Order: sequence, then structure tokens, then C-alpha cells
Amino acid sequence: MRIPITFGFNQVISHGFGIFLFAALVPTMQNSLDITSWHLALAGALTQVSYLVGAMLLGVIGPRLDSGRLLLITGSLTTSLLFTMAWLDNTTVMIVVLTVMAASAAISWGSIVELVTRYGRPDRTATNLSIASSGTAWGYSVNGLIILLIVPLLGWRSGWMAASVLGLVTLFATLSLLKSVRAEVQDQDIDVTFAMGTRQLFKTVLRERTAFLACFILLLVGASTMTFTTWLNTYLAELSLPPALGGYTWGIIGLTGMIAGFFVGKLADKKGHSVTLLVIFGVFALGLLAFTYRPEQFVMLAGFGYGMMYFPIWGIIAGWISKQYSSKATMQINGIGMVTFGLGGALGNVLAGMIYDTTGSLANVYLLICGLSVVLFVLAMYIFLHERQSNKPRSDSFLQPGV
Repeated sequence: MRIPITFGFNQVISHGFGIFLFAALVPTMQNSLDITSWHLALAGALTQVSYLVGAMLLGVIGPRLDSGRLLLITGSLTTSLLFTMAWLDNTTVMIVVLTVMAASAAISWGSIVELVTRYGRPDRTATNLSIASSGTAWGYSVNGLIILLIVPLLGWRSGWMAASVLGLVTLFATLSLLKSVRAEVQDQDIDVTFAMGTRQLFKTVLRERTAFLACFILLLVGASTMTFTTWLNTYLAELSLPPALGGYTWGIIGLTGMIAGFFVGKLADKKGHSVTLLVIFGVFALGLLAFTYRPEQFVMLAGFGYGMMYFPIWGIIAGWISKQYSSKATMQINGIGMVTFGLGGALGNVLAGMIYDTTGSLANVYLLICGLSVVLFVLAMYIFLHERQSNKPRSDSFLQPGV
């Protein structure tokens, strides 16, 4: 469990702190800094664009660089910038720092995918990746502890300092892990991993079933999950439901995400990725169907389905890709998947805004999200039936040896 736990804490640093800690600390930071709604909107837009740029950059340059070194570089950069945030007073500079950390987070996750695929046990790939990807949910919880225990006593700057200290500890733990796993494989045969050129990468994503479906699934996941969370509190307010209900739902999402990685990953390793996709998309769709029928009664059920699907899906998809492609190619395809996820989230939110402006209600938005969840379930059913009918390996120059 050392590999997934260590990489999970890298997710805490890169995503939990690098992307989400700012939003968590904004209310207290506004007491001493001039942070306006315009600043928040700009930070949100730039960090999302930066994350997409980081993911695209990873697909192009990732194969040329050592993933372990890349992970250490991004970890060092994020840790340093977290510490820097504690001393900044200029909001514009803060936004620049957040933008850099967002790109670093995308590159960090891509590096983790390659390292787990290369050095982890093949029969635990999905479990390791799912646990690691759930580190983002752990970050939500750590952010909550920082806000509850540290910030009230020492101020918001101490929150950034605490995050940087944990980042430094994680950095040393990662360095130790990489030395250990590389020492273990020194006496084994050299693992030759095949990477793709940029043109071949896009050709693979567009023409090959697994790569295309993986990226398309992440597009739909982005459109459904990002839109769900962006408008959730607004929709509950529209329905005149108590704000506490939204708080409980967010708590359910975080708690479910923290534990889902292990169980969902185990299911994928034992029963297969197609079965796992069926289960998590089925739970997600059922929760949303119930939510659209009776929002006040089933919003927490929808939150449970969200947490069960969203946090492990990154590990499940990456593990599914790794069954047919080398570790470097898996990292590249996963990078394109992160781009499609971001595009899906952007398109979903734009469409939701248009629907809201036109109708004055978010009910149709959540019907749309529910429809997307059903499409995801249908795609999972297609994958399941296809894999049952044919388990023959494909002839592909980027397949794992022996697959």
C-alpha cells in the first residue's frame, strides 16, 4: 500500500492544496485582502485553462522526461508556491501562482499514472490508481481540518504554511519511494516502454476504441460532474431548501470519495474494468434519477453516487487504458483525457448558464445531467458486452508486451 498512499498524498498536495485550498480560505483571506468577485472569476477561469494546458503539455513532452523526476519537480514547485502564498498580499500575483499550480497538478497526476503503471503490481493497478486519485478527496478533508483547527488560531497565512509543510513531508516520502522501487527493478530485465509522437497520439485517440472511449467518457464525466457541483447550492436555494442540506451533501461527497478508491479499485482488479464502470455509473445515474424526481429527499443520495464515481474514475480509466498500452502511452492518452474532461466541464457549465438564463430555473439543467449519467451507463454496458464477446488482443505497436 506504500505506492498508492504516497501518490495519494501527492494528490492532496497538487490538487487538494494547489487547486482547492484557495477557495476554502477565501472567506478568511477577504478580511485582510482586497479579493473581489472579479478576482475569483479570473482565478477560476485561468486555473482551468492552465490545467488543460498542463495536460496537453504532458501528452507532448511527458514521454521525453523521466516521470519520477517530473513528479519530484512538480511536488517541489507546488510546495514552494504554497509557502509563497503565505507571504503574498497582491491578489494578482496570487492568481498567477494559482495558475502555475494548476498546470503543475495536471502534470503531477499524469506522472503518477505512468509510475503506478510501470512499477506497481499488475494485478493491483486499478486499486493503486483509484486510491491515488482519491487523494483529492483526502485533500478536501485536510482543508477542512486546516480551516477548523489552524486558521482560527493563527490566521489564514498559517493555513498555507501548514500545507507547504505537509508538501515537504510528502516530497521526501516520494523521493524515498522512488529510490526504493527503482532499486527493486535494477536486477530485473529492462522495462522498455513505448511512447507515441504527437501525431500518432491524436490518431490513436481518434481511431482506436479503448483510447477514444476513455477520452469520450471523461468528456461526459466532466460535463456532468462539474456542472452538478457548480450549480448544486444555487439549485437547492432555488427550491428553498436549507443551506445545511448542501453542506451535508458536500460532506457525503468527500467522505464517499475518501473510501471509494480502495473498494472500487479492488472491484476493478477482481471483476474487470467494464464491470466496475457499470457499477459506478449505475450508482451515479440512480442517484441523479432519484434527485431529479425528489431533490429534497435524495440530494444526499446523489452526492453519494457522485463521490462513488468521480474520485475513483480517474484510476479506473487509467487502469483500463494500461491494460492495452505501455506506461508512457497510458500517460499520454490519460493526458488527452484530462483535456476532454476540462472541455466537458466548460461546455456543461456554459450550457447550464444558457438554460438558466432562458428558463429561470435549474430543473432542466439537472435533467440534462441525469441524461448524461444515463449515457455513461449505456457506454459502460457497451464496453461490458464488447469485452465479454471478444477478449482477443489487438495488434498494436503500443500494446503492453504479452497483451
